Amino acid sequence: MIFNVGQSINQKINLPAKYPVELYLKREDAIHPFVSGNKYRKLKYNLKQAKQQNAKLLITFGGAYSNHIAAVAFAGQAQGFKTLGIIRGEELEHKINGNATLTYAKACGMDFKFISRSNYKQKHTPEFIQDLEKNYNNFYLIPEGGTNNLAIKGCEEILTNNDKIFNYVCCAVGTGGTISGLINSASQNQKILGFPALKGSFLQEDISKFVTNKNWSLITDYHFGGYGKVKNELVSFINQFKLEQNILLDPVYTAKMMFGIFNMLEAGYFEPGSKILAIHTGGLQGIAGINSILKNKNLPLISY
Repeated sequence: MIFNVGQSINQKINLPAKYPVELYLKREDAIHPFVSGNKYRKLKYNLKQAKQQNAKLLITFGGAYSNHIAAVAFAGQAQGFKTLGIIRGEELEHKINGNATLTYAKACGMDFKFISRSNYKQKHTPEFIQDLEKNYNNFYLIPEGGTNNLAIKGCEEILTNNDKIFNYVCCAVGTGGTISGLINSASQNQKILGFPALKGSFLQEDISKFVTNKNWSLITDYHFGGYGKVKNELVSFINQFKLEQNILLDPVYTAKMMFGIFNMLEAGYFEPGSKILAIHTGGLQGIAGINSILKNKNLPLISY
């Protein structure tokens, strides 16, 4: 990519002595403030492909507080593409100024097409794609969340040779692209644990389409009600983690994973002496949006 990106480091988490393991957090969030973590990994080869195809427009999909929408908007502007975000929820068209993510994407030059939730569910159908082809020329289509074969290729670069020392690699799961890349690049003796941020069992099948290794499983107990759902217990955990570790977690993905890991530590899930690597997938831009929802409900806010 033509914009500057930072380096990802493994930061040790200070654990109470009662936990006989080592836990590290791979700071993929440090790569870039808006194209951070897995968004940078997923877009890297997709943008190269778009350049090779001489596309002028990037079209993608997302919700009101989508990290992916913000990342595509910035990356597209930086690389000379026009961008179009197809946004779930017609009512959002008149609420852009009150939405930090959409306001930012708009400032990066992204245009929006707001559609109903029922139409949004049809975005993968041939009819939907044909309609796009009728209305837009010379575009490159990036799936919701960015997950495709090129995205997985990028996510395979998250783990390095230095990470072979870890027995467990943990990551949050949205569309399944990041964990698929980790599964493909991990050593056979490593166990990959995915923590879905969504309810439902469909992810098992989706991930299986992209991987052949069997060294992985999904931990489905920590979605806190589903995508974008945040409870007081999670907000308290985020604020306490920031206070103790000086690391900010995003409430949609990484915080749920870390909450799950600590819960599993308490339950004795990990063998004594285990080395655990958790992936911070970024997404911190979404905190402002989540805080606006919490504020409207008169609930405690995330400190950042």
